[in-house]
Amino acid sequence: MSRNYDLKKVLSWAFYDWANSAFATTVMAGFFPIFFKQYWSTGTDIHMSTFYLGTANSIAGTVVAIMAPFLGFIADKGSAKKKFLFFFMMMGVVMTGSLSFLAKGQWTSAMMIYMFAYIGFAGGNIFYDSLIVSVAEKNRMDIVSSLGYSLGYLGGGILFALNVWMTLKPAFFGLASTGEAVRVSFVCVAIWWGVFSIPILLFVDEPNTGTGQGGIKSVLTGFQGLKASFNELRKHRVAFQFLIGYWLYIDGVDTIVLMAVDYGMSLGFDSTSLIKALLITQFVGFPAAIAFGKIGEKFGTKTGILIGISVYIVVAVWGFFMKHLFEFYVLAIVIGLVQGGVQSLSRSFFARLIPRESAGEFFGFYNMVGKFAAVLGPFLMGWTSIVTGSTRYSILSIILLFVSGGIILSLIRERSSDSLQYS
Repeated sequence: MSRNYDLKKVLSWAFYDWANSAFATTVMAGFFPIFFKQYWSTGTDIHMSTFYLGTANSIAGTVVAIMAPFLGFIADKGSAKKKFLFFFMMMGVVMTGSLSFLAKGQWTSAMMIYMFAYIGFAGGNIFYDSLIVSVAEKNRMDIVSSLGYSLGYLGGGILFALNVWMTLKPAFFGLASTGEAVRVSFVCVAIWWGVFSIPILLFVDEPNTGTGQGGIKSVLTGFQGLKASFNELRKHRVAFQFLIGYWLYIDGVDTIVLMAVDYGMSLGFDSTSLIKALLITQFVGFPAAIAFGKIGEKFGTKTGILIGISVYIVVAVWGFFMKHLFEFYVLAIVIGLVQGGVQSLSRSFFARLIPRESAGEFFGFYNMVGKFAAVLGPFLMGWTSIVTGSTRYSILSIILLFVSGGIILSLIRERSSDSLQYS
């Protein structure tokens, strides 16, 4: 590996994606929407359960969005990124495991626990993302970021496949029913997430760029410095402009991840087939994320992102007209080809625009706009479904986000791997 890498640190960092992607696949995209609609929300109108699920994602996203810049600032000042990562990881692990104890009809408790688990997942990502500057130089960030996403697809896909097998053949695993298999799956995710988080906590060094402040003093400093942080971000004009475009297009990406299974169920497709489609996305996404890293290095990071955005627009239109299950499988393959690429190249694109010593602070804003975007998308789909009385129209509502975000991104002109400007 080149001098721009420390293999042990890179893999330790990337394996956190392997760890927490189990939550993204098995819980967020897979079993929680199904269990929520068919078990915890039993007897509830199908459109209302979609609205409840979208609302839960939106509220959790709002909490993370509000916290993100503040947490990033105090983590930088106290050189505490790994401490915050550990805290949010443990929150996610404990809350995910707790889902297994909920009884039928307890949709309000399921929403609350899921929201805390989501906050742990998303909050941890603030500090995981910011640590990329500790393991890769600017000219290698595309491939390192893509490695993280590819391992996330693979690790999340492996555990998800095992969990699906458990639900299809519960007796083989000594389980009484499919419902019990889903409960055990939540526990499996919690254990997987916790165990595979160990390498990043042990082997990734955090540069001491802070002031050494801790405790109450760092919190007070954080409140005082948040405005200064925003002003500093605005001075980095291209980074600020990029975040506006990112806020819009990543909303569409996240919304499809969060709401795909719910959308498919609303169209009448059976849950087992939808789970199989998610597995297809995971395993296609593993090599595709690596391929997008190479596209970013060869043709430009922005070009790679715009390719992905264009594909997502086609997916949304196709989703509106979709009638047959095989089309859902085809869309799963198409999404798998671009999803990780858009996410990983966006992260590396932003990482090249910001000062290394303020990575936590700037990635706080990065995650803030991403989560505020995820507030709009799921709620927009749920609201559109209620207003129109048709779930199909809800998928079209996110096209506006892809188009507007892509236009803003296209105005950023890449001059070199380290120099970008607005045209």
